[in-house]
Amino acid sequence: MDSLRQFTHRLRRRDRRITGPRQAILETLRAQEHPLAIRQIHDALHEPCDLATVYRAMHMLEDMGMVKRFDFGDGTARFELIAEGDDGHHHHLICRNCATVVEIEECFSKKLEQRIANQNGFTALTHKLEFFGLCPTCQ
Repeated sequence: MDSLRQFTHRLRRRDRRITGPRQAILETLRAQEHPLAIRQIHDALHEPCDLATVYRAMHMLEDMGMVKRFDFGDGTARFELIAEGDDGHHHHLICRNCATVVEIEECFSKKLEQRIANQNGFTALTHKLEFFGLCPTCQ
């Protein structure tokens, strides 16, 4: 994962200011292993900041390709930082009971993706895959 300095440098390169709330949001996201909802980010900030500022900052960071949005099917967008040059592609196991999230690095092969696309007449295929179940604690 990039350092906080590298993330702030990415903002400066795109003529974005490094405000206190933006830096606090980056620090909060950097400290987490899993995607966070905007309200979770807001609640974790040590510096006072209104919720609208967090929404604006997250949309800006997403537009810049610095965070990736995840949807776990509950209507709440979650975000995590992605390193420069990384597309952030990975999958998750999500507990239906306690919402624990486990990242899965394994992925479909390009060959399987291409075969599925060809069989269905698609091109430029990509995928998102989330698994839902019960974690060991909730079983």
